[in-house]
Amino acid sequence: MTSAPASDEANWLQCYNKGCGCKFDPTTNSEKSCKHHPGLPVFHDAYKGWGCCNKKVTDFTEFLNIPGCTNDFHSNIKPVEPGKQQTDAGDKDEVIVSECPKPLTRLQPPPEDEPMQRLPVTVAATLKSALSRDLEELSIAKEGGGDKENVDTAKVVVGTSCKNNTCHATYSGMYSSTRYVCLHPGVPIFHEGMKYWSCCQRKTSDFDNFLKQEGCDLGSHVWVKKQGASTQTAVACRYDWHQTAHIVVLTIYSKVADPESSYVEANRTCATVHVTFDRGGSVFEKSMRLGGIIDNTSSTVTMTATKVEVKLRKAEPFPWQYLDLPRVADSGAN
Repeated sequence: MTSAPASDEANWLQCYNKGCGCKFDPTTNSEKSCKHHPGLPVFHDAYKGWGCCNKKVTDFTEFLNIPGCTNDFHSNIKPVEPGKQQTDAGDKDEVIVSECPKPLTRLQPPPEDEPMQRLPVTVAATLKSALSRDLEELSIAKEGGGDKENVDTAKVVVGTSCKNNTCHATYSGMYSSTRYVCLHPGVPIFHEGMKYWSCCQRKTSDFDNFLKQEGCDLGSHVWVKKQGASTQTAVACRYDWHQTAHIVVLTIYSKVADPESSYVEANRTCATVHVTFDRGGSVFEKSMRLGGIIDNTSSTVTMTATKVEVKLRKAEPFPWQYLDLPRVADSGAN
């Protein structure tokens, strides 16, 4: 093909046939002017080629330089890409609305004076076993004179632990009752992160150190506590709590709680925990205005030999800042 004068190149058109990409003079365009690939590009297993010929390479630049395999007219019309469909002009005015999810709204707090409901209790096998051992010890104590003021002479089972606070001794025979032991006659107190006994008030923030504190008074071992006392001692048990998106878990660390006299009552905003343990001689009680709204019909209590676990089902998936909301002082207080 004879080259056209340079002044005529301004009227040349771009050829869009695959593998050509040249500019051509429309006045001299013929069926043998363009050499291109009529097939589609093929990429498979790192090889690149054209569906119309068998030439395959691994380098992309070499793929672009593979000469065409078919002669035909040059074409200045862009081919439609595979997989793309032409849309009607009317589609340009179509508006697609995308709505953002609406933020969760807080429930309106129900009144605090709603009727309270006792939560269902599950007693674990470990607690049932511990209660059975206690009953056996009481039975042996009564047979051996447990109705006397000093029950240390009773037929106590070897291995029975001393009931005095912080005493870790176990009964190993009659001579065990004649020994004196250092003990804490007071009750444990937990306040503002500090732990101490009311009888000596040696404060510590570490619970293990608190349990290891040596007693401040002398006394004899108590293998079986006397029964029949009409009064109970209010005890400040150690407790803590944690939460997930749907549950708040309150754990009270009271050993061998009595399932018959212990309970948890709650409505949707308040809860009262009453745990009796130490063979009925000690009681832990706490009333709370909860830090969120709960579904009290789906909340539960589980009692084991070492703790009482209260699972409060949240009515809304929001984190609680407090378990027990701080009480606001009366405005008229001095």
